[in-house]
Amino acid sequence: VLESAVPPGTTEGFLRPLLEEGSGLVAGRDFHLAHSPGRLDPGSRRHAFAAIPKVIGGLTPACTESAAAFYGRLTEKVVRARGTREAETVKLLETTYRLVNIALVNEMAMYCHDLGIDVWDVIRCAETKPFGFQAFRPGPGVGGHGTAVETPGRPLRTVELAQEVNGRMPRYVVQRCTTLLNEHGKSARGARVLLLGVTYKPDLADLEGSPAHEIAVRLMELGAHLSYHDPHVPHWRVLDRPVPRADSLYEAAANADLTVLLQQHRTYDLQSLAVKAQLLLDTRGAGPIGAAHRL
Repeated sequence: VLESAVPPGTTEGFLRPLLEEGSGLVAGRDFHLAHSPGRLDPGSRRHAFAAIPKVIGGLTPACTESAAAFYGRLTEKVVRARGTREAETVKLLETTYRLVNIALVNEMAMYCHDLGIDVWDVIRCAETKPFGFQAFRPGPGVGGHGTAVETPGRPLRTVELAQEVNGRMPRYVVQRCTTLLNEHGKSARGARVLLLGVTYKPDLADLEGSPAHEIAVRLMELGAHLSYHDPHVPHWRVLDRPVPRADSLYEAAANADLTVLLQQHRTYDLQSLAVKAQLLLDTRGAGPIGAAHRL
């Protein structure tokens, strides 16, 4: 069973000949072959593995049933796809749905900021609609594993546009940082900037694809003096250089010219941070209204 996020056709077109050549066996006759897209939610306390329905698509109906019997012992529900390509494309659709909706709300955040509209209040009100709407929230960029699945031969234009919008967010955050510093009579060059939360997901130690890296690089290139705080990351390197880690959160925020919340870990109290920090940019809309400048 292949679980990795792969372009449609990989299980049958790449993995099958690899296994058959190495073993001398024939898929569908001598061994079962199937695809089951991964659906883990790292760090989640709500979505346990057993409670997440498992999609199965086999090379043959017998392959599907064999894989379904296996996963049926591990999960509460098994969903059978027509074949491996359909199962592979499930992951493509799920990933695309996330990327496109995050891009939409990220672009909406930039639009609302330009017009002086509170995008977080807009989302709060919009999500009261009981149909036709699911709330996504803006942020400094999209991270994590398998954020994009290739579609060889026929690129999905919506995905390309979504990746372009989401890829702009770290630059937009840095732009907001420099604007805030300028408005308070300070230059990015030489400014002391504290980054809070450098992982891609809250309450997790995973740095995979975190937008914090690009934001840090761009701030360094502007001449800012960076430090960071993250309860889950004891050491962090950017441009092959160690970034100083703040031991005392509130003391570091008080000493920094600008504090930027990039990831809302459970331990961060934005209300208290807003009192201590000279200047606070909240890219997650995590704090109460008026506590900080928000994305």
